[in-house]
Amino acid sequence: MFHENTTCSRRTALVASELYYWHDTQNWCGSMVPSLTVQPAEHFENPETKRRLQNLVQATGLWEHLSHLRPKRAADEVIRMVHPQSHIDHLASVCERGGGDAGELTPAGPASLEIARLAVGGVIVAMDAVMTGAAENAYVLCRPPGHHALPDLAMGFCLLANAALGIRHVQKTYGLTRIAVVDWDVHHGNGTEAVFLDDPGVLTISLHQDNLFPLDSGGIGVKGAGNSNINVPLPPGSGSGAYREAFEQIVIPALDAFAPELIVLPCGYDASAVDPLGVCMLSSEDFRWMTRQVMTLADKHCQGRIVVTHEGGYSPVYVPYCGLAVLEELSGASDTLPDPYADFIANYGGQALSNDQAAAIKRAKDAHFSS
Repeated sequence: MFHENTTCSRRTALVASELYYWHDTQNWCGSMVPSLTVQPAEHFENPETKRRLQNLVQATGLWEHLSHLRPKRAADEVIRMVHPQSHIDHLASVCERGGGDAGELTPAGPASLEIARLAVGGVIVAMDAVMTGAAENAYVLCRPPGHHALPDLAMGFCLLANAALGIRHVQKTYGLTRIAVVDWDVHHGNGTEAVFLDDPGVLTISLHQDNLFPLDSGGIGVKGAGNSNINVPLPPGSGSGAYREAFEQIVIPALDAFAPELIVLPCGYDASAVDPLGVCMLSSEDFRWMTRQVMTLADKHCQGRIVVTHEGGYSPVYVPYCGLAVLEELSGASDTLPDPYADFIANYGGQALSNDQAAAIKRAKDAHFSS
């Protein structure tokens, strides 16, 4: 047991449930519907990445050093803080007929709406724990993901806007007026952006591969009310150098200026070097480093309050190491597990900041800080 004798300097809560892994994305082939030219296979968003992350946390012994929260089912009145009843009814009808495509590239099974309610409820339970001081920070290991879900459309494997609903709950219940979102999933956090675009009390920051998904989304010109939306589209092939430069030039100054009362991280691991749905090159150490920067700012501005919602990441062999690194950092674990892929990824050509990456980051910085 690697973490058997570890100590943790933070009170970190983990929300996990076997039921999250029962969300059925059916026999699509990656993200394509089977046909006479597309052989049925497994959907990219399947339980394996999340289940293997949970398994690794348990196998290393870190599991015993976290506090564990049970998700609660989110009722319609909670979901209606973001989604109209027509959206809930649509999802219910898809599930009642045995499943199918619930929106744009978003398959669902018979129990998917009920499991999505548990994903939302898990985020709300985590928010309550952090806001009441029962935990300093929390990680929600949920399925289905949420950051692409629009108020009236399931999209990109996401049925309900998990993080956005948690934020609306915090605004309503605790009266917070400054909440920051930092989304480093390789795909643009378009759903979260759409929910809060007219809300200057929520700063939304998305670092993503330029024009990957959704197409024509995530440009630097979308600034939101009070200049509270920041998109950082990074060139394909961006690695450690580009992401750290983006943090130092944009994310850290923006969070410092905003002085949030809570930070929410829609946390996808599909910017990793071995993910099938992106062509960026991050390692687990990069996710650990980004988490550390956010924690420093959270300590400065909001008593360390951070809630992490698990989003994308489609490499079953590597997501567990990235997720473990984030959980180790959140909990302040005295031991860290060596990443068996670390040296391999670190030696990828192009990990250093390139001229085109620096120029893209400067354009995004100028778009926000010069306006």
